[in-house]
Amino acid sequence: MAVDSSLPSPLGPPACEKDAKALQFIEQTTRNADAVQETVLAEILSRNAETEYLRRYKLGGATDRKSFKSNLPVITYENLQPEIQRIANGDRSPILSAHPISEFLTSSGTSAGERKLMPTIQEEWDRRQSLYNLLMPVMNLCVPGLDQGKGLYFLFVKSESKTPGGLLARPVLTSYYKSEHFKTRPYDPYNVYTSPNEAILCPDSFQSMYTQMLCGLLERHQVLRLGAVFASGLLRAIHFLQLNWQQLAADIRTGTLNPKITDPELRGCMERKLKPEPELAEFVAEQCGEENWQGIITRIWPSTKYLDVIVTGAMAQYIPTLDYYSGGLPMACTMYASSECYFGLNLNPMCRPSEVSYTIMPNMAYFEFLPYEPNSVSLDPTRLVDMVDVVVGKEYELVITTYAGLYRYRVGDILRVTGFHNSAPQFHFVRRKNVLLSIDSDKTDEAELQLAVDNATKLVLEKLNASVVEYTSFADTKTIPGHYVIYWELLVKDSAESPNSESLSQCCLAMEESLNSVYRQCRVADNSIGPLEIRVVKSGTFEELMDYAISRGASINQYKVPRCVNFTPIMELLDSRVVSKHFSPSLPHWTPERRR
Repeated sequence: MAVDSSLPSPLGPPACEKDAKALQFIEQTTRNADAVQETVLAEILSRNAETEYLRRYKLGGATDRKSFKSNLPVITYENLQPEIQRIANGDRSPILSAHPISEFLTSSGTSAGERKLMPTIQEEWDRRQSLYNLLMPVMNLCVPGLDQGKGLYFLFVKSESKTPGGLLARPVLTSYYKSEHFKTRPYDPYNVYTSPNEAILCPDSFQSMYTQMLCGLLERHQVLRLGAVFASGLLRAIHFLQLNWQQLAADIRTGTLNPKITDPELRGCMERKLKPEPELAEFVAEQCGEENWQGIITRIWPSTKYLDVIVTGAMAQYIPTLDYYSGGLPMACTMYASSECYFGLNLNPMCRPSEVSYTIMPNMAYFEFLPYEPNSVSLDPTRLVDMVDVVVGKEYELVITTYAGLYRYRVGDILRVTGFHNSAPQFHFVRRKNVLLSIDSDKTDEAELQLAVDNATKLVLEKLNASVVEYTSFADTKTIPGHYVIYWELLVKDSAESPNSESLSQCCLAMEESLNSVYRQCRVADNSIGPLEIRVVKSGTFEELMDYAISRGASINQYKVPRCVNFTPIMELLDSRVVSKHFSPSLPHWTPERRR
């Protein structure tokens, strides 16, 4: 699609000529969303017409939407697993894609059990890079002067594995950071990192984190934004600073590097950067040595304009803790992506976290939307709608068809339509589809559990100047009746007002009052669920949980604390860190609904 950068962008005045082209691309692509989608589908079906998968469903070379929708089923990962396993085992015939599968991108394995292998092709990185290239032009509209400094981003790689057939299997961000797209990216004054490639690409997470933090401290006056992939990753970096500031200050004071940094390339790179800076070392020690870490981010990095982290969905519960450490800096959620596909971007990245909406870019894949009905037991494929036909206010499950060979694939994300930019829809990420907790006929999902934690925080903890740093849950069916158990790690800002047992019991009740009517009926009328329990764990417990997950192969970039746990070693770790237990002191409110 030709782009005329001389035309003014409705999004705002661009910062430079390069930005002008990017903004005009967004405008033209979203203005012609349906035509772009029709072209994308035709390209995917045409190039893959002779694949085993499309031949199986007798598409006969057709590339139109009607033939596509009437012949191809809507599928999940489990439906595709046999084909993926054949590719993983070394079958190089065109099973899903006419282009060779270049590697597998692994899901994080923390949202719904075992890691999934998502096939990809080499050219997909061009498509993903095209979305990355749109992020800073949009951000520059909101935050001027980002070319005058750098970003302190905590980015990490995971060591990759190989399938029996010899294909690499690794997280999508590991693949990106190791790609030439990232390693040899052209200089862009609006997108300069404090962390050198050697630090980002170091597979040892301690050495990588240590040197990235050290670089951030050395260039603290240059830092204009701090970021990580998820909010939890940025909080992990702050916790790392709490544990290691003394050694970091010693390195800065003497101009010598911690002997634990043993990676040759990384050590050489850092030794070239280091020189004795006793004044900076004294400043770091003074700030980090204080008991009160409120606003530590802006105290150490005073020019920071915003935090670049995902705080939507399950990450929303980190917002109060990030506010505490940053002094209330804005939090920018810039893009919406997964291992399966990159979807779109936030055209208003400085909005409040609760107002984040992502604009789906129609050139990334072919998108369909299944109206979400939580109580539906069967799938009617005729109910799927195209992206331009979604209805504002309604919730949909995202279904994608990609160039790499996923056809009508259910991603599992539930999205709510908030509006349109031109003819491209904008969505708020609501939740993953999976139910988290169930004891009887109750079904509690991630969004409901998050709301319950939020309400307990507002009603009880905020009055005591405390907040929930992290949480997870499990359905304890060993008791009769079974009951929900919630593990909380707390941030207490004033030890003199630390929540007592009565306050935490009230938190249990506040959570129960926030849960759905089926749960409350089971508690009150059916007596099939026992009182909700909160187990408070020691500070740092969820860091240990993350370390354990990483030791078992999880990616540090993609790791998300599981909102429900049932794996015995994890349960044992959590229970060994419990400092107090609290139960709901009374029944929640419930009255029978009138039925006609």
